[in-house]
Amino acid sequence: HTFRNDLYDQYKANRDAMPEDLAAQIKPLHEMIRAMGFPLVLQEGVEADDIIGTISEFATTKKHDVLISTGDKDIAQMVNEHISMENTMTNTVMDRAGVIEKFGIPPELIIDYLALLGDKSDNIPGVPGVGEKTALGLLQGIGGLDAVYKNLDKVADLAFRGAKTMAAKLEEHKEQAYLSYKLATIKTDVDMPLAIDQLQNSTADKGELLALFKEMEFKTWIAELESDEPIPSTPLDTESGAIAKPQAPVEKNYQTVLTQSHLDTWLDKIKAAELVAIDTETTSLDYMQALLVGVSIAVKPGEAAYIPFGHDYLGAPKQLDKDAVLAQLKPILEDPSIKKVGQNLKYDMSVLAQHGIQLAGLAFDTMLESYVLDSVATRHDMDSPADHYLDETTTSFSDVAGKGATQLTFNQVALEQAAPYACEDADITLRLHEALWPQVAKHPSLVNVFTDIELPLLPVLSKIERNGALVDGTQLFHQSAELAERLAELETQAWDLAGQQFNLASPKQLGEILFEKLEIPVLKKTAKGAPSTKEEVLQELALDYPLPKVLLEHRGLAKLKSTYTDKLPTMINSLTQRIHTSYHQAGTATGRLSSSDPNLQNIPVRTAEGRRVRQAFVAPQDSRVVAADYSQIELRIMAHLSEDPSLLSAFAAGEDIHRATAAEVFAVTKDKVTSDMRRNAKAINFGLIYGMSAFGLARQLNIGRKQAAEYIELYFERYPGVQNYMNTIRHTAAEQGYVETVFGRRLYLPEINSRNGMRRQAAERTAINAPMQGTAADIIKLAMIQVDDWLQSSNLQSRMIMQVHDELVLEVPSSELDRVRQGLTDLMENAVSLLVPLVVDIGVGDSWDEAH
Repeated sequence: HTFRNDLYDQYKANRDAMPEDLAAQIKPLHEMIRAMGFPLVLQEGVEADDIIGTISEFATTKKHDVLISTGDKDIAQMVNEHISMENTMTNTVMDRAGVIEKFGIPPELIIDYLALLGDKSDNIPGVPGVGEKTALGLLQGIGGLDAVYKNLDKVADLAFRGAKTMAAKLEEHKEQAYLSYKLATIKTDVDMPLAIDQLQNSTADKGELLALFKEMEFKTWIAELESDEPIPSTPLDTESGAIAKPQAPVEKNYQTVLTQSHLDTWLDKIKAAELVAIDTETTSLDYMQALLVGVSIAVKPGEAAYIPFGHDYLGAPKQLDKDAVLAQLKPILEDPSIKKVGQNLKYDMSVLAQHGIQLAGLAFDTMLESYVLDSVATRHDMDSPADHYLDETTTSFSDVAGKGATQLTFNQVALEQAAPYACEDADITLRLHEALWPQVAKHPSLVNVFTDIELPLLPVLSKIERNGALVDGTQLFHQSAELAERLAELETQAWDLAGQQFNLASPKQLGEILFEKLEIPVLKKTAKGAPSTKEEVLQELALDYPLPKVLLEHRGLAKLKSTYTDKLPTMINSLTQRIHTSYHQAGTATGRLSSSDPNLQNIPVRTAEGRRVRQAFVAPQDSRVVAADYSQIELRIMAHLSEDPSLLSAFAAGEDIHRATAAEVFAVTKDKVTSDMRRNAKAINFGLIYGMSAFGLARQLNIGRKQAAEYIELYFERYPGVQNYMNTIRHTAAEQGYVETVFGRRLYLPEINSRNGMRRQAAERTAINAPMQGTAADIIKLAMIQVDDWLQSSNLQSRMIMQVHDELVLEVPSSELDRVRQGLTDLMENAVSLLVPLVVDIGVGDSWDEAH
C-alpha cells in the first residue's frame, strides 16, 4: 500500500498478486546487496521509483550525473541534463533528445502524457478516448496539461482525429486527468531513512557474500570470490552519442549600461557587428499593452549588455532616459543593413512599433530556425531549444520575477537579477543561431522554407495582429444575455424530463438520472466502470430519447457563451476598440498557423448561434469585410501530389469534385448522383486525406465496415494514382523518417518504424496528411506575403485583419472593393503553380459571417 492507493483505491488494482516463488527471492536478494557493500534504501508508503526520483533529484542539485537503469517508461519524466536512463531490455541509453525521439515529447511532458493517456499496467485511468496520437497531438499542439485546460478552445483546431469533440471530453474528465497526473508523478521528496549524501558503497563483506553464494549455488561467483578476483562490470559507453555532450563553456561578459558613455561604446559595437541579437524586456506579454523596460544586445557569444530605462521599484538605481535611449537606438533598429537575430522577433517588432520604431534588418529568428529544422524535436520557446541544442539550462522568468499572484512585472525586478537575465536572453539567442543555422543550411529546401516563407511572413503577421479586428461588444453582450435565458429554459426542460433537479454539468448526477432513474441503456463505460455521458454517447442516445438531446444543446450553448460571447468583449482593446489575437508560426507540427487570445481558428461556423459570434466581427463605417477562401485546397494538393489523371482532369474542368468522385465510385453519370452519394463521396475524399481507415469511414457514414471497405476499394480502382501516392509516401516516410511539403518543409515522424502497430499506423496517417496540410499552409503563407506587398506598394488603405484556416479576411474601404477583389483573386490563385488550378472564393459583407 502506497500514498497512491490513498489517492485512488483502484491504483494497480488490476495487478495479480506477486507469485510466491518471486516473493521468496526478495529477502536473499536484499541480503546479498548489503553484503556487496551497496547501500539499500527501503521505505514504507512509496514505490521504488519515488526513492529513485528523490535520489536523482538530489544528485541533480549537486550537479552529479545520474544513470537510472530501468525498463519503466515512467522514469523518462526524470531525464534532464544530469539524468539519463538505460533501458534494461535493450541496453540503450536515453538522454533528453532520446526521450523526445522515442516519445515525441520532452521529459517535462511525460507526466502530462501519462495523465492524458493513462497507464493500463498501473491502472491509471487517464482521459477516456485519448490514445497515443491524441495525447501527442494535444501536448505538441498546445503544451502541458495546464496549458491544454486553459486553452480548450484550441483543441478542435489540432491535426488529429476526433479533435473537434475532444475539448468536451477533456472538460468532462478534467478531475480524472489531474488525478492521473498525481498518480503518474514520481515523488522526489521522500523522507529517506538514510541521508542521501551518505549513500556510498562500503567494503564488501566477502565472508557473508561467500556464504550467501554457496547457499544459492552461484558457482561462478563462488570461484571468483575464492580466487580474490573482482566481479566484472561493464562500463557505460558514453561515446555512443546517446548522451548529449555539453557545449564548450562560454566565458560570459554581461554588462549593465547606466551611463551615456557606456551606451556610446555599445552603439559602436552594434554598428561593427556582423550580426546583433536583440531582445526587448517589457511589462506584459500583450504586445498592445506592453511598455518597454529595457533592451538587451549581444554582439558575440558571451558578450551582451542590458540597457535598462524603465525599472521603477523603490530604490532602483538611476537609469538612462527612456526617450533618449530609444532615439539613439531607433536609427540602428530601423537600419536594414544592420542584421538582427532574435527569438520570436514578431513580439519585439510589435512592441517596438507601439513605441514608434519600425524594426528592420531581420536576418534570423531562432524560434523559426528551430521550427523549420525540426518542428517536433522540441518546443520552440528559447528555453527548450537552448536545452536541446546547447545543453544549457536558462534562467526562467519566474526565477527572477516569482510566480503566481505575487509575480512581479519586469519593471519591478531588481537590476541585480534583471540585467543578467536580460543579457542571457540575447546571448543565448545568438548562440542558438550559431548552433541552429548550420544545421538548417545543410538542406537547401529548409533554407528556402525559412527565407522565402517563414521569415518574410513574420512582419506580415505582426502587422495583421496590430491591425486587429473590429468587434461589436454590445452585440455579443446581448447574445450572452439571450444565451443565458435559453440555457435556463433548457435546464428547466431537462429537470422536467428527469423529474427532478440536478446539476447538468455533473457526469455522476447525469449518469444516475439517465441510466438508473430513466433506465436508458448504457452504451459505453468509463475507465472506472461508470456509464459514460460523453458527447458521442449523448448524440447516439438523442436519436431515441428527449433528455440527451436537451443536454447536448445545453452543453453546446454553455461552451459558446463561456468561450466566446462572455469572453470576447473583455478582450476588446480600450484604445483601438479591436480584438488583437496572437498568431503562432511555430505552434503546429505541419506548418499551419495557430492563434490565441482569442483563438480565431476555432470560432464556430456550423450552428446559427456560432455564426452569430462571427456577425459581431464587423466592418467600420464606409468599409466592408472581405473573406477570400481557398476552395478544397487539400484535395487539389492531393491531385497534384498523386498526379492521378481522373482527379487532375476533374479539377481542370472545374467540376464539383465530390459529385465527380461519386460518379466514379458508384459508376453512375454525374446527373444521376444523389445527395447521399455526394455526401458519401465527400466523406471518402476528405477521409482519405487524413488516412482514414474503413473502420473510421464506417463510423462517419454510419454504415457497415464491409461496405465502407468496398467504397474505399472502389475509390482506389477509379483513382489508382491516389493509392500509389499513399503507398509511396508510407515507404518514403519509413525509409527517411520524415515527409516533405511541395516546398520542402519537413515533418519528422519518430514513430514511423515503431514496433507498436497503433503508433506506427498513426505515424503513417500523419505521413499521408502532413504533405497536404503543410503544403496548404505554405501556400496561404506565400499568398499573405504577396498580398501584403501588393497592398503596400499600391498605397491601398485595405488591410488584412485575420487568417483562419484557408481563409484571409480583410477590411476594405468601399471605394477599393472592386480592385481588392480582383487583386486578391489574381494573387491567391497564382501564389504558386500546381498541376491543378487553385480556386479562391471571395465573399463581401458588413460582417465576417456575411462575407464568409
